[in-house]
Amino acid sequence: MEANEVQELKEHAEHAAHETTMRPVAFTMSVLAVLVAITTVLGHRTHTQAVLFQNKATDQWNEYQAKKIRSYNTSLAGDMLNAITVADKEKADKIAKGYADHQEKWNEDLNQEQEKAKGLEEKVEQAEARADRFDLGEALLEIGLVITSVTLLTKSRIYWYFGIVFALAGVASAVSVLGLK
Repeated sequence: MEANEVQELKEHAEHAAHETTMRPVAFTMSVLAVLVAITTVLGHRTHTQAVLFQNKATDQWNEYQAKKIRSYNTSLAGDMLNAITVADKEKADKIAKGYADHQEKWNEDLNQEQEKAKGLEEKVEQAEARADRFDLGEALLEIGLVITSVTLLTKSRIYWYFGIVFALAGVASAVSVLGLK
């Protein structure tokens, strides 16, 4: 064997040994890429859920407003009947009683509509809080992935450890969603 062949074999052996030592880093990067993808999808779905709840809350407030306007119109009609003089007082009293009964129903409906709208607004806030946690988790996982990839370029494992720390923080942020309402 010639000297340069020996040198080539030595370099090949060193390269193979280096590849073996970098396998855990490459595997970590693959796992982080999957976790980033999962967290991204969950974050997008949660943002979509927040938007849908917001649309429902808006519709509910519109329903509330429509009933409030009807209630106000009924109240005005009742007030007008009380303010003007009518030839048939019994008939006017009967109509005014009908308006008063209707007004009572509107007040109950308004309270129900308002409670539904407030409940939906609470769901919007909860969905946004979950989405924020997923977004933070996604960002930390991406940072961890990039820092871990620097290990392959520099051959220094310290970057792998830093990347794992960021990744663990990202996972913790995403998993913390389970603790929210």
